[in-house]
Amino acid sequence: MKVLFVVPPLTGHVNPTVSVARALEARGHEVAWAAHPGKVRPLLPAGARLFALSEQVDAGHVAQVTDRAGNVRGAAALKFLWEDFLVPLARSMRPGIEVAVSEFAPDVIACDQQAVMGGLVARARGIPWATLASTSAGVVNPLAGLPQVKRWFEELIGGLEREAGLHPEGELSPHLVIAFTTSALVGPLAQFPPHYRFVGPSISDRPETTPFPFAELRRPCVLVSMGTVNADASGRFYATAMAALGDLNVQVVLVAPGALAAPANFLVRPYVPQLALLRHVDAVVCHGGHNTTCEALAHGVPLVIAPIKDDQPIVADQVVAAGAGLRVKFGRVQAPELRGAVERVLLERSFREAAGRVRESFAAAGGADAAAEMVLALAGRPG
Repeated sequence: MKVLFVVPPLTGHVNPTVSVARALEARGHEVAWAAHPGKVRPLLPAGARLFALSEQVDAGHVAQVTDRAGNVRGAAALKFLWEDFLVPLARSMRPGIEVAVSEFAPDVIACDQQAVMGGLVARARGIPWATLASTSAGVVNPLAGLPQVKRWFEELIGGLEREAGLHPEGELSPHLVIAFTTSALVGPLAQFPPHYRFVGPSISDRPETTPFPFAELRRPCVLVSMGTVNADASGRFYATAMAALGDLNVQVVLVAPGALAAPANFLVRPYVPQLALLRHVDAVVCHGGHNTTCEALAHGVPLVIAPIKDDQPIVADQVVAAGAGLRVKFGRVQAPELRGAVERVLLERSFREAAGRVRESFAAAGGADAAAEMVLALAGRPG
């Protein structure tokens, strides 16, 4: 059986597919990606088959979007994300996806929720397809209380569908939506349609080649990471973190670009092997990106979350509701507040216990192996 993954040029949306693909290959099936090679190729296993999509939008447009994204919030941020980035990206992806489908002849397409064109091509070709919801915002319907914004979004996606010669049905697969989370964060599963399946984070067997001085670590250890996309907008937060934690009796690993004059208890690195590092960490301070958050919780590590935009406030609220962390304001938090929040999640047992409950929920859900079985079953060929 052949499975084609269609992903946007966004690290957090590519990473979950790697473990699912490995699980499929372990069962004897063939996988490939339709993606932008400049961003995605380094994230894939050596020798992975990739059908290259046009870099036209990825090359110049991503930089512009990243620059402007730091200045918008709320509904305006959602509007900006889709109108200025994801819809143009979808249009640019169509020719390359068509070629990939013709040459690879997949039995099923697994399409990230933000790579909408993958699902549209699947529908037009009559190929079974699944949506991979790499963030909780893909399944919890955050627009339910915003009817005007919901209508705008439905019309925007409907326009893409009509361009593809399809009747508007929405951007998510009506056959299978695989969400990389569980009820421990999103709430009772009875509220979701039966084709929504929750497998927890997909983080097994993911290659990590970034070197790191593990011998220099000591406990307790705190990881501070605001995500690669947000690095340019996080200068103030980095400074606040250094002021908050610089004289605390902890080891701090700060993921930040460039050379920063950091306190002696800080290790500053532009990139880290995050999954390996989380085994040595006692708390995580982050922006609430779904992958970083779930990877921390999969290791039973509590969090302090400073959401910036997009789905991050939703993820932060889910973590707080689960009792596994605290939320602070990205643009306003001061050093004493951030220090106090970090001390609380390190010292108060309730946060680690709650993170442990989420970890157990993730483990029971099956992760990448469960997702692989669901994709195979969609094509009527289990195992």
